[in-house]
Amino acid sequence: MGIINEDNFIETVHMKGLQISLLASGDGTEVIYHKLDPGTRWGLEPLEGGEALEYLHLLSGELLLKDSTGEKTLKPGDSFHRWPVNEHHIFKSIGSTEFLYVTSHPVFHYYSRVTNELRDLVVSIEEKDGYTSDHCDRITKMSMIMADVLGLDSKQILRLNLASFLHDIGKIKVPLEILQKPGKLTLEEWEIMKNHSTYGREILEKTGLPSLIEAGRVVEQHHERYDGKGYPKGLKGEDISIEAAIISVVDSFDAMTTDRVYQKRRSAEKAIEELIRCSGTMYNPHILNTFLKIKNRLIKL
Repeated sequence: MGIINEDNFIETVHMKGLQISLLASGDGTEVIYHKLDPGTRWGLEPLEGGEALEYLHLLSGELLLKDSTGEKTLKPGDSFHRWPVNEHHIFKSIGSTEFLYVTSHPVFHYYSRVTNELRDLVVSIEEKDGYTSDHCDRITKMSMIMADVLGLDSKQILRLNLASFLHDIGKIKVPLEILQKPGKLTLEEWEIMKNHSTYGREILEKTGLPSLIEAGRVVEQHHERYDGKGYPKGLKGEDISIEAAIISVVDSFDAMTTDRVYQKRRSAEKAIEELIRCSGTMYNPHILNTFLKIKNRLIKL
């Protein structure tokens, strides 16, 4: 189990690559045990009007910290604290990692409930949309590799990490007969389908969590096109967030190389040919060129 005895846990939540367990709470303070699988990211973000003390103590493994000051590696026995949190701090586990997180802004039960609900929605959508259950996980992994290569800052990485996993969450509001239709959609059905990106933003906004609200803005943009012919707002070029531009490329690649109810999978080579053909129209050329430079790393995921 690790350094902390599981008998001490009040409540535990499991997510992809992450376990969080409430150890103690009282007087507005929570002590939360975290266990991260290798390569998992975890972040701290500013809370509007928040004056909370945030403290992290590393028990085992290593964490790579990225924020405005650069990068730093935390090792067992090291600690990190901020009061208040004024910027985004992203931690990435190097190997299996355990740490204690102490916060004077109690969030565990609300966070765990929202996280479980969103995770269940994502799994449900993947199954209904004809994907395997790890589609969103692949999109997230590819997006995070792209983020590192492109040098995104900690705030962008957090936004991309959440939005890439939740990009299709709005499809929960699309009728099943449209989502699983084996043939071409009618114009009316297509208009209904296009609403899913806006539905996704609305679902994430309703959580009230600042990080998910920001991710929702990216989710709404992930079907915008570089030439301005996308949806829902017809954004063009650099008006589209870099996070959405990344998701657009990696999601398209994964969709083309996966069997769906309405199309057979293509080979990675054919999918890449299609991406190149649409550079500058559907896809941001800089983002696509970055994808092409590291495609061998991404195809293996």
